[in-house]
Amino acid sequence: MKLIITGACGHIGSYVAENIFKIKKIKKTILIDNLKSNRFCSLFDQKTKNKLEFHLADLTDEKSLDKFRKIDYLIHCASMTNAEKSFGKEKKMYKNNLDCLKTVINFCKKNKVKLIHLSSTSVYGKQAALVDETCEKKYLKPQSPYAKIKLIEERMLKKEKKLNYSTFRFGTISGVSKGIRFHTAVNKFCLNAAINEEITVYQTALHQYRPYLSLKDAFKTFKFCIEKNFFKKDIYNALSGNFTVHQILNKVKKYKKNLRITFVSSPIMNQLSYHVDNKKLSEQGLQLSHKIENDIKDTINLLKNI
Repeated sequence: MKLIITGACGHIGSYVAENIFKIKKIKKTILIDNLKSNRFCSLFDQKTKNKLEFHLADLTDEKSLDKFRKIDYLIHCASMTNAEKSFGKEKKMYKNNLDCLKTVINFCKKNKVKLIHLSSTSVYGKQAALVDETCEKKYLKPQSPYAKIKLIEERMLKKEKKLNYSTFRFGTISGVSKGIRFHTAVNKFCLNAAINEEITVYQTALHQYRPYLSLKDAFKTFKFCIEKNFFKKDIYNALSGNFTVHQILNKVKKYKKNLRITFVSSPIMNQLSYHVDNKKLSEQGLQLSHKIENDIKDTINLLKNI
């Protein structure tokens, strides 16, 4: 069977490409990326066992996928993703991300391709307790343009009656990949610690809980979805655990003792502490439990000689 990964040079996409041989039913994988992020390193030294084929393409072009035939699955990772820096870039991000998804939806419908769509637990926004996929619309209060777009994407897919898909609301990603990024909390803290730079923490956020997802558990989710033919036209939370910033920093301290912390303001300041529940997905037979601490160790080791 054949798979397309969009955004294949990014943090998540590159990890999936590098490990795709672990999904035995996938015989060939097509990597799609516009390389505007300049992550050419994601293409270096790929193993032949993965049977990868790279295509430079921009999904905002509605015809960008037309040449591909006999595709069975598509994992859609392509998007502008930096939530904090999305302020001031709303129009650009809305157009890019929604146009990309429209291209993917039309391609999947036309060719009967099963779609794995990535959303984010940041759609829950301002909450004060345990939240799950049954959260009422009026309580979904995303705090960034990025998160608002994810809600729109989810609603776009809900309207598609003839499309087989699953949407996974991912927690904040941690872990090492060829396309690793450092704008999300865990990886950013690791980079700051490695170069002895101050770690900036949002005011009031130190003891607020947020959901996190290891790259290893993200891949486990994709593997489960494809191997179990898990395309139920529904939304599922996917996370390795809920942690406070203080707990994450303590995990970093195990490998870099002398952390310097500074408290700062942020456009995303009115979020409350909340736990995300992934019971719905675990009841389907998928248990996600990789230790974020191991991702921190791997990231610190990646940077140990600087």
